[in-house]
Amino acid sequence: MNDAVLGYTPGKTFVHRLSATTKLLFLIITSVACMVTYDTRFLLIMCLLSLVLFKVSQVKWGQVSVVVNLIIIFAVLNLILVYVFQPSYGADLYGSKHVLLGSGFFALTAEETFYLFNLLLKYICAVPITILFLLTTNPSQFASSLNQIGISYRFSYAFSLALRYIPDIQESYWEISKKAKLADRAKGTVNIVMPLILSSLDRITVISTAMELRRFGSKKKRTWYTSQKLKASDWLSLGVAVLLVLLMLYFWHLNQGRFYNPFK
Repeated sequence: MNDAVLGYTPGKTFVHRLSATTKLLFLIITSVACMVTYDTRFLLIMCLLSLVLFKVSQVKWGQVSVVVNLIIIFAVLNLILVYVFQPSYGADLYGSKHVLLGSGFFALTAEETFYLFNLLLKYICAVPITILFLLTTNPSQFASSLNQIGISYRFSYAFSLALRYIPDIQESYWEISKKAKLADRAKGTVNIVMPLILSSLDRITVISTAMELRRFGSKKKRTWYTSQKLKASDWLSLGVAVLLVLLMLYFWHLNQGRFYNPFK
């Protein structure tokens, strides 16, 4: 597979060996915790953990460079727009105002800078873990993990098929456009994408026919060839996720709310 393609890559690291159910639950639990809190201390801990897991998984930079660069651009634009539309939000939020630069409506305050820093930390917390989940989780195992936590196996299998075809579409795109210059590639994207969509629809038709012939969906339950039982490492990882949530709640109690205010 092309290194630039973002999709499942087999491996033997600790993250690869974890059950898909464990990785899914860990992703959901930690993502929700990061979304609901603005405690800088907790977010820094989560950032460090995300980067450590990213290092441990031995993911190649070429696999994620395009996606990471796009996310960085989006994050920077988001931070700029937050500041432009409401530069005084940080001062209102933390109840004080310490001007660092400028004056008037667009005066940059320490409070606004701190608030934007927390927003940036949220991206750093969530993005590596999400990318790791996509790169280290077999789509079939992901389908079984969704079914294990109570989601219908019909929906689970449909979701796994979507994940399975994302790398195929990316691979086809890179094969078609790799010899073109960046400007020509951007102009010809529509011409490339349409054939990819049509070829993907043909594949979907073939798979749908095969599933109907095998009476897929005729039963309320099904077994999974790739289903994994939870091991000690899985329970340990889930325990860490629970401890992180408890730590977040502890900081919430100390702050008397979601926000850590160093300006008091």
